[in-house]
Amino acid sequence: MASTIIGAGITIEGEITTDDDVVVQGTVRGKLTAKDSVTVESGAVVEADIVGGPLAVSGSITGNIQSSDRVDLQPGARVVGNVKATRITIADGAQFKGNVDMDV
Repeated sequence: MASTIIGAGITIEGEITTDDDVVVQGTVRGKLTAKDSVTVESGAVVEADIVGGPLAVSGSITGNIQSSDRVDLQPGARVVGNVKATRITIADGAQFKGNVDMDV
């Protein structure tokens, strides 16, 4: 399946909905909904609620996260908001401030 890529230097404000994987390298403000995986790369800034499948974070997210699968906070990730997912991993060097609701 194809990926939707929001490149470095791009800022999108509003509501994004896609059936594809999403890779964020730039800035997103508003709401992001994806049926498949979401990747927030190092240097990316997301000031939005995210709803999607598996989520991998190396950048910064301020907003609530709802994943139908797992959320992986990788080294350098910074997340401020609540997370609802089946699983969450927080690597050394990742920062997280919020609550976790494990969907079982």
